[in-house]
Amino acid sequence: MQGLTDPDSIWSAEQAAAASADFAELHAAHGGVLWVAFDPLLARCGLFFCREGVVSELTPPGFSVRSRVYEYGGGACCATDQGVAFVNEGDQQVYCIDFGMDCGAHGAPYVITDEPNCRYGDLCFVSAWQALLAVEESHEGDAVVHRLVRIGLDGKRHALVEGADFYASPVVDPSGRRLAWIEWDRPHQPWVATRLCQRESGERTRVLSGEAGDRSLQQPRFDVQGRLWVLSDQAGWWQPECVDDDTKRDVAPCDHAPAPWQLGGRTYLPLESDELLLTRFEQGVGVLVGCAARTCDPGGKAIGAYSLGGLATPNAERRLAEGFTRFRSLAADSEHFYCIAAAPDRLPAVLAIRRSDDALRILTGGEQPLREEQLSRPQPFSCPVGGDERSHGFFYSPVSAGERPALVIFLHGGPTSVSYPVFDPRIAFWTLRGYAVLDLNYRGSSGYGRAYRLRLAGQWGDLEVEDIRAAIDTLGGENRIDPQRVFVRGGSAGGFSALRALVELPQLRGGASLYGVSDPLALRRLTHKFEADYLDWLIGEPEQHAERYRDRTPLLQVERIRAPVIFFQGGLDAVVVPSQTQVMVEALRQRGLPVEYHLFAEERHGFRLAANLAQALRAEHAFYRQLS
Repeated sequence: MQGLTDPDSIWSAEQAAAASADFAELHAAHGGVLWVAFDPLLARCGLFFCREGVVSELTPPGFSVRSRVYEYGGGACCATDQGVAFVNEGDQQVYCIDFGMDCGAHGAPYVITDEPNCRYGDLCFVSAWQALLAVEESHEGDAVVHRLVRIGLDGKRHALVEGADFYASPVVDPSGRRLAWIEWDRPHQPWVATRLCQRESGERTRVLSGEAGDRSLQQPRFDVQGRLWVLSDQAGWWQPECVDDDTKRDVAPCDHAPAPWQLGGRTYLPLESDELLLTRFEQGVGVLVGCAARTCDPGGKAIGAYSLGGLATPNAERRLAEGFTRFRSLAADSEHFYCIAAAPDRLPAVLAIRRSDDALRILTGGEQPLREEQLSRPQPFSCPVGGDERSHGFFYSPVSAGERPALVIFLHGGPTSVSYPVFDPRIAFWTLRGYAVLDLNYRGSSGYGRAYRLRLAGQWGDLEVEDIRAAIDTLGGENRIDPQRVFVRGGSAGGFSALRALVELPQLRGGASLYGVSDPLALRRLTHKFEADYLDWLIGEPEQHAERYRDRTPLLQVERIRAPVIFFQGGLDAVVVPSQTQVMVEALRQRGLPVEYHLFAEERHGFRLAANLAQALRAEHAFYRQLS
């Protein structure tokens, strides 16, 4: 294709790295909307406020808005009656910024907590209390303790709930009398089994749902009437239900949220007049809808007609912002819905959707960095993986037509995360250089229901490798790729799966592990509290399943790896510590296998600085090019 002879002039590693800018933590307040924007050039998260089309940054240099609770953070800011509260990345303390009378001016940040051994996240302002709710993570010697705390705007702190291993999503009803939250205990993860709890004034804690450990609950919300909602996967999908009545809410049998790796998720909102704003996954593709939370009788017959935004529609839903394929951080005021959205052809954007007529406006972001002829759009991919099961994902053809292309398989982390059909600057980097890309949502990914998500129980290191094998066979059999030129890459848990694939699939030409797990038992001894028991679920209890660990530990299987491998690691990584990568690199080098190792001393788990992202992308491309 003409114009693509020099991909660096179209989409360089530096451009791809700079395009990793993103948004988070969206809140409608003070007649406008607040959000956090990540700048990869500085590896910094700034807090911004938009009102009447004017955008201003609230955080001065030296501040970055990011929580490190559970290492993955989330819920790092919220609006208050006076302005906004946020967690500063450097010291993990809570700061406030007060607005002027017209919200057009604001003061300097001032700190309201002084707990140097604590981190804070999942901030929520309770107007009736004039105080903040937060998840507090206290590092007390070798112990890490989590609790829910109330923090007054004057800095006075009071512990409200403690005793469980983990907490998330504290919320209070409009009257200020009823507190609800999510909690769970080891060895469970929040996408396996959690409890919905509440405490009313003068009462003891009550478990409302999940006491049997048979469901995952997330994102409790009070509506304007004071009724409590939650997402529950009891029926096989994360779906919204109102726990204060026994009527059924008739929503699509789809996941309405991804796995809650971070705090502060908002993928649905209960609105006025028994309405819902929600996002869901349809075969991995995100959609945003406004709908009536339809009430059904026990026979399943819908009752009545409902209005949305003033328009009466019998049992209808309205699809919003069509063309976008991922939605998160939903918010609303009387005139607009707001969300952070992504699409296959543009960078992430903050959207305002007028409630009266669904008119869409991009408040920030949403740039289209490539022309249509330079863009490879995601094609839904599914292939059989044994029995009646199928694996899913998204396939990207190379932009330039020609011979059967080499394939790069992307493996997401988690392994319970998910890949979305949106513009990924890294994928564009590869497709512009003649590679096909498969973004694989192997069994165990979220977004396809509870059974699919929990399929990896005891099977991690085997099951996803079979999905990789099946994907190569399918794409090769359809002549969409050259099956002899396949590379596999992944970060964190995806790095482990990439290494396992290199052990089991000798046809692979090479691979990349980005801060990936090479020794699960060593990881189990050293990793943080949030994931300390995860491996027992993914592989098995080590003493009972010692042979299983030996068979699935890449470090113990290096003699079976025949393809060259390139490694990338952050020096400050507290999730997959640097020794995980270093010992694997040394073991492969002792075998005489071609290996590259790139250590970024200032990076943590997941690279953030644009210069490092670009360097890693260039190095990986050069490595594969030598092998192609």
